[in-house]
Amino acid sequence: MKNSDAPSQISHSPTGSTSRRWEALRHRVVAQCFGRLFGAVGSRLCEPGQLPTRGIHRVLVCRPNHRLGNAILLSPLLAEIEALYPGSEIDLVCGGGAAEDLFAHRFQVRRVFSLPRKIARHLWLTITLLRQLRSNSYDLAIDACSGSQSGRLLLAFVKARFKLGFPDALGKRDSAWHNWPCPEHLAHRSVFLLRTAYTGKVDRAYPPLNLGLSDSEKQQARQALVAVLDASGQRSGISRPVIGIFANATGAKRYGEDWWKQYVGALRTLKPEVLIVELIAEHGQTLLDGNFASYYTRHLRRLASMIANMDGFISADCGVMHLAVASGTPTLGLFSVTCLRKYGPYGQKNTAIDTETMSASDVAAITAEWLSFGIPTASPPLSSFNH
Repeated sequence: MKNSDAPSQISHSPTGSTSRRWEALRHRVVAQCFGRLFGAVGSRLCEPGQLPTRGIHRVLVCRPNHRLGNAILLSPLLAEIEALYPGSEIDLVCGGGAAEDLFAHRFQVRRVFSLPRKIARHLWLTITLLRQLRSNSYDLAIDACSGSQSGRLLLAFVKARFKLGFPDALGKRDSAWHNWPCPEHLAHRSVFLLRTAYTGKVDRAYPPLNLGLSDSEKQQARQALVAVLDASGQRSGISRPVIGIFANATGAKRYGEDWWKQYVGALRTLKPEVLIVELIAEHGQTLLDGNFASYYTRHLRRLASMIANMDGFISADCGVMHLAVASGTPTLGLFSVTCLRKYGPYGQKNTAIDTETMSASDVAAITAEWLSFGIPTASPPLSSFNH
């Protein structure tokens, strides 16, 4: 990769178009095989204003996707269910193990069903989980994502008095849902779905991403952060803002190592008082030349707790960016190919930059301005929280 301060340093996956074609083909095949089933469940979907305010005790949320970000984007829906039906119990069906790590501790969550990523390789496990699901009877089952064929199949498979999901072309064409404008942000859509179906009146802002980290989790992470900074030779007892950077992402969303080096170099020139901690990706390799304090864990809540003790967080659009938002730390998302209106950090002091036509230095300048106005310039010394 050439060493130039240009947006072309954003790395793009050469297999992206091929995977999109295979995904489109898969959708067509599934639609042909299960068209009647999709149509049948679509005709039974709850219409706006039909969901009762009482009598909903057993709730199932279907989001069979293995990506970390999509799991975290469920947290506003869980908060809304807990607010509208505080006496209910919630089951989740998700892909992979992220949702179980993130949400199993929630008071109203009874169980998280984790479907394996490669269903064909774990067919017996998948069948066992589906049989367990089928053995339950729910008052409300929610397909939390518009256009998800796997979510719609699960909705058709489970037993529930009320089934909630966005209508599709095979469902009711005269559905009242078609007259309601759906919010653009992915985290708001499922909340909008539930609120619109709910008979009662709801007049409040959309819930934020929130993992409900405990004081104990954050206290332990605070002590670890002090040790990380001290081990790197940075004096954690001085009142200087601590900023986390995660320099990894998947596919075309990922920025190259040279881009990050130029970005961090420009940012340090503009904001020399900032202490930078690199959050290391799952592969365990630093992407910032090992010049900064670093922290590595594959434990999602531990990572979120570490970020919760920082003054700000910066990363490309990825699951860890959503994890940072859900930790409560002001988060800056860098977007090059995905839609920031659909996936960007929202609420509090969170924001996003569309970097497509910008150089690394341009992005650093905007970041420095955000740091000046968006986060404290002098946080309490970390060592003061060490006991």
